[in-house]
Amino acid sequence: MKIVLALGGNALQSDPKDKSAKAQLETCKRTAKSIVDLIEDGHRISIVHGNGPQVGQIVASVEAAHKADNSNVLFPFDVCGAFSQGYIGYHLQNAITEELKKRNIDKHVGTVVTQVVVDKDDPGFQNPTKPIGSFYSKEEAERLQTEQGYTMKEDAGRGYRRVVASPKPIDVIEKDLIKYLVESGAVVISCGGGGIPVVREGNVVKGVPAVIDKDFAAEKLAEILDADALVILTAVDRVCVNFNTPEQKELSEITLEEVDKYIEEGQFAPGSMLPKVEACKKFVQYDSSKIAIIASLTKAKEAIKGLSGTKIIG
Repeated sequence: MKIVLALGGNALQSDPKDKSAKAQLETCKRTAKSIVDLIEDGHRISIVHGNGPQVGQIVASVEAAHKADNSNVLFPFDVCGAFSQGYIGYHLQNAITEELKKRNIDKHVGTVVTQVVVDKDDPGFQNPTKPIGSFYSKEEAERLQTEQGYTMKEDAGRGYRRVVASPKPIDVIEKDLIKYLVESGAVVISCGGGGIPVVREGNVVKGVPAVIDKDFAAEKLAEILDADALVILTAVDRVCVNFNTPEQKELSEITLEEVDKYIEEGQFAPGSMLPKVEACKKFVQYDSSKIAIIASLTKAKEAIKGLSGTKIIG
């Protein structure tokens, strides 16, 4: 089975208090075991990962250096996204390669720094809402708006932060390369952090300050690769309704009609479970013969066999 795996934050940083590179590498080694379990069962795996904490750290570091000495480059956000793809991909590919070698499985693993096309007229650009980077005073925020063209918003009384758009992905620039690598049998890590957001200007692509949700990027990649399954791995075994209430109910299988009903009821938290469910819905709508699953990272193998996770069907 050809599978696109979308890895949530718990696959990269299990302890939110420890954001060090060493801690990330150790978490990636645990994550690699679940991924290689699927490879060992004969599945062809492509990987998409989030980058929320990591790109935030990179942006904050760049901003702090610029604050201390404005001769330090204030790198654009799309460039910081590219930094994060290399940083996370480096850890993941080494961890997966190490686990493959332990099991005597001969496979190449590599990271593709990936640009993902968005529509310059996407409604998200009209109302940026995704906070990134450091907190600033009102005066500093106004200066950055004037000098850098940033959109700055007050954040819950803690100061001002830059906000960027969250547009939907419409294409992947490196898709032919990724297809070639996947068809050759390689394990490919791509569209990291949802991809570096770019817009087309004739024959040129140009980076834009935005964050593409990694679940929607994974769904788009699954369409492009004609994958058999989109599997979104997160911190819970199954999708629930009435979450954290006495009426909480785990869902092992839900139809598209039920998905719409639960979304309308507000059962899924925006920025958390909602994009995962919506991405799975989109993939099944693309081809009802395909499989879309939301499951725990530690039970990925069981989820493929139908023993865990939530399956979305047409």
